[in-house]
Amino acid sequence: MSTSMTLNVRVTGPLSEFVAANVGENGAYENVSEYVRDLIRRDQERVETERFERLKAELTAAFAAPETRYGPLDAEAVFARNARR
Repeated sequence: MSTSMTLNVRVTGPLSEFVAANVGENGAYENVSEYVRDLIRRDQERVETERFERLKAELTAAFAAPETRYGPLDAEAVFARNARR
């Protein structure tokens, strides 16, 4: 379900000047809302990339481990191991 949110943000001084330089005729964005939405999307992409990189690192380490570190597990052992975490 998609919801809508209205944000009211006050920026002053250098932040206000920075936003103004990026919005309008001379900026990359037509309005402040467009600019903020793009910033949020970029942050969302950054978070997703970080999560993927952590997962990739964990899988790389797991696949690099010698086979002697692995043994058979049943569902109860997995549940017990995960309950300790």
